[in-house]
Amino acid sequence: MKSENYIKLEFPSRSANEALARSAVAAFAAQLDPTLDELGDIRTAVSEAVTNAIVHAYPDTVGTVWLRARILDGEYLELTVRDKGRGIPDVDQARQPLFTTGGDERSGMGFTIMESFMDKLRVRSSPGAGTTVTMLRRIRRRR
Repeated sequence: MKSENYIKLEFPSRSANEALARSAVAAFAAQLDPTLDELGDIRTAVSEAVTNAIVHAYPDTVGTVWLRARILDGEYLELTVRDKGRGIPDVDQARQPLFTTGGDERSGMGFTIMESFMDKLRVRSSPGAGTTVTMLRRIRRRR
């Protein structure tokens, strides 16, 4: 698919930056004229991906989170959230509903939520090297 427009953000893995990422992606996605429901889904998926990087990738330190949003072929929004944190030893296990390494205060539903709100979800991770989450959502143009 051909990229028509993109943004890139880089920020410290501080919880305050989750709202920044969510808002920036929503503003960028607005050019596709999504419905309020679509925009809500996108904001939620970004929130989950960024929160995972903040909480799980860098549990004891502040690291860097990279976010890229691209418009592809005029109707797809591709979102990539990447970190260079501790990585995920077993991605298949981590994608199971209710599985968490974040303690009792975490629901273990992050990947499940991302998958339900986006058309495609890909998770690549290497222990000690970080994780990349790529999500794709088609936004059908209203006429």
